[in-house]
Amino acid sequence: MALNYSRQREAIKTCLMGRKDHPTADMVYMSIKQEYPNISLGTVYRNLQLLTDLGQIQKIKVGDGIDHYDGDVSPHYHFYCTKCHSVLDLEMDRVDMINDIASRNFDGQIQGHILCFTGLCGECAKAELS
Repeated sequence: MALNYSRQREAIKTCLMGRKDHPTADMVYMSIKQEYPNISLGTVYRNLQLLTDLGQIQKIKVGDGIDHYDGDVSPHYHFYCTKCHSVLDLEMDRVDMINDIASRNFDGQIQGHILCFTGLCGECAKAELS
């Protein structure tokens, strides 16, 4: 599928590539609006979906009912803080053997997995101790 170049789409992608906080569409919109004051929230949503469909960004669902976006499409895991609702990259070795474990009692084909850990981030954990 050949797409026409879009400065707004490229700006959205660049915005995500420069962030590690896994923003929501609203957060991306607020960032992009500074450079493109006339951009609509609908345009941001459409372009986020298109970039996700093209495999250029990831849409992350962490159970809070809100889609988060990640410019890093390499295989990696996430952590969701149940208190402050931040979504963080989790630095750890891949656990690809989980596909084999899941396949043992499943008659379908496991092709991959999405893994998100939950709990308290470092800041919230420190605040709980105070």
